[in-house]
Amino acid sequence: MVTADPSRAPALPTSLTRAAVLERLLPGYPAPQNWRRVPATGQHYLDLGTGDPVLFLHGNPSWSYAWRKLLIRLSPHARCLAPDLPGFGLSRHLRPAQGVPDPYQAQLDHLDALHRHLVEDTGVPKEGWTLVLHDWGGPLGIAWALRHPGVVARLVVCNTLAFPWPVGYQLPFYLRWIRDQRPVADFVHLTNAFARIAVHAGVHHPLHASERRAYLRPYARRADRRAITDAVRAIPRDTADPVWRLLEPSTPGVDLAALPMLIGWGMRDPVFTPMVLQEWARRFPHAVIHRFRDAGHFVMEDAADELSGHIRDFLRGPR
Repeated sequence: MVTADPSRAPALPTSLTRAAVLERLLPGYPAPQNWRRVPATGQHYLDLGTGDPVLFLHGNPSWSYAWRKLLIRLSPHARCLAPDLPGFGLSRHLRPAQGVPDPYQAQLDHLDALHRHLVEDTGVPKEGWTLVLHDWGGPLGIAWALRHPGVVARLVVCNTLAFPWPVGYQLPFYLRWIRDQRPVADFVHLTNAFARIAVHAGVHHPLHASERRAYLRPYARRADRRAITDAVRAIPRDTADPVWRLLEPSTPGVDLAALPMLIGWGMRDPVFTPMVLQEWARRFPHAVIHRFRDAGHFVMEDAADELSGHIRDFLRGPR
């Protein structure tokens, strides 16, 4: 078994067993026997359960730790795969290949490498995948599905975006400041303010202090926070931004609207507001929507039991 990058893993005291220390540092996170790494890229991912593959793609500033509750509940029913996007969590920093114009394209290339590794080296079927998407993982997952027609069979959408912002929507001022003003971005990078605020403001039901520390642990060092600020600075400014072209089918006839879709939405999200959910419903009228009134941006934290139950039933349904 290949373990995570030691340079990004938590420091482990020698006085306690590794499992006990990890449970203290990363409460609820799957045990190291579920940790894997993509040989070609060093990307860290979790692998739990058996059955049809379900790929969980997190957002910013989180990492695979955000999925821990759903992974435990769903792994008896499916093969749950949760990578840390490059530069996040226990994955190595994203180093775009020469000629790659933007971080979105580079992230898609790393997802390609993950897919090849899982299919060729671990026996995961090439097709029949379900994607569970949150935040920044939404546009990445949709773009990747369009890039590989026929691979994805179902979509689960959680507080994210995969199309230009709805007419009348305004990005919160603090995200605009980080995106548009370099001194603000530098300050956020220095202090890790974005991640520190997110673990409080992103939930309606407060996380335990140990869980907040676990979210932040991979970003304790300033050198490990670059991806957080870069992701905010890469948020598209308008409908003319070239990133939206990644969300257009590259193959004629590809239509993700035909795929079964489940939407689980935290209604107290200050970024992905009910206005964004309404646009999902307009574009995908066949989607089954579950609204969680007392859940925030991290709907998988605030509504883990209900959301995992809906996903479990969704996986049992027809494709």
